[in-house]
Amino acid sequence: MNWKFNFKKDPKAVKVKKSKTREWVDAIVFAVIVSTVVKGLLFSAYAIPSGSMEGTQLTGDYLFVSKISYGPRIANTPLAIPFTEPTLYGVKTYWDILQLPYLRLPGFTKIKNRDIVVFNKPDEAGPVYNLPVDERTCLIKRCQAIPGDVLSIVNAQVYINGKPAPNAPKQQTSYDVVTNGVTINPDILQEQRITIQNQPSANTYEMVMSKSAAEMLRTLSNVKSVTPVIATAGMYDAEIFPHNPKFKWNLDNFGPIRLPKKGWTTPLNDSTLTLYRRAIEVYENNKVTVNGKDILINGKKADTYTFKMDYYWMMGDNRHDSLDSRFWGYVPEDHVIGKAVLTWFSTDSTQNIFNRVRWNRVLRPIN
Repeated sequence: MNWKFNFKKDPKAVKVKKSKTREWVDAIVFAVIVSTVVKGLLFSAYAIPSGSMEGTQLTGDYLFVSKISYGPRIANTPLAIPFTEPTLYGVKTYWDILQLPYLRLPGFTKIKNRDIVVFNKPDEAGPVYNLPVDERTCLIKRCQAIPGDVLSIVNAQVYINGKPAPNAPKQQTSYDVVTNGVTINPDILQEQRITIQNQPSANTYEMVMSKSAAEMLRTLSNVKSVTPVIATAGMYDAEIFPHNPKFKWNLDNFGPIRLPKKGWTTPLNDSTLTLYRRAIEVYENNKVTVNGKDILINGKKADTYTFKMDYYWMMGDNRHDSLDSRFWGYVPEDHVIGKAVLTWFSTDSTQNIFNRVRWNRVLRPIN
């Protein structure tokens, strides 16, 4: 049998010209496909909505988030309207009947201590919210501890594995400022990005600022003292993880606590169950019950538990104005979206239209 294949175009064939409408439709479909692939697997844009990372990242910063750094996460809800919020006017923009299991493609690197990471809010996991992982609120924080690390906070200083962790250069916290009655120049407050949070008396202020700004205030003749506000060690704060009076922890004195690591086995008792129950039950989808002194996982008595995922500890650089891991605990690996790599634009809503753009932050790499 003699097979002949002719792959040449017929020069006499009539070429059908597309209509203008068809050309526009094809262009739009192509653009949507390309942008969806780029946004889903390579990069996405993110806007800083609050001051939890002040003054490293400012409210009004617009960022590029690299999804390929840690590996692109395949969407849990692939049937969704692209480039929209999870709900619009109370209507879901995704179809949650089809939900895929967690899968992440290989990346160029792993999350390191002090990386600035964008992730889905773990506090929205569980039946109360009933949201797929990739439809939960996006947050940005600095990774303080990686899987296997032991984290503690002593008088507002983070320690990792017993060693003090480097603080961000422009990290902020609260200070009590006492003056001699003469008001501090507002231009100085604006220039140093100092925020007055409270004024208990005529001469006393609670201000949020960086360490360098606090040192500058101390040089002013009308400032008598500038003292960091630090919660007392041993003072229990019910809002702080794990929300149990057995652990008398607060914003500034916390831990020690070990971050779960995939394959790590922990003994189960009253204390470890208090620390790790949410990870075991909510993030790793097990049913945990306590019967007297016995701990049952999926109906079977268990003396130990081996974790299936890695977990991270995320905190804002604005230490007294950040809802972070100190409040809701660990961030599971399946919640990680990507690494913040570039501030591509920035605006200041408090300024007039002529001074609104922060030109010194445009196309600025993120560290």
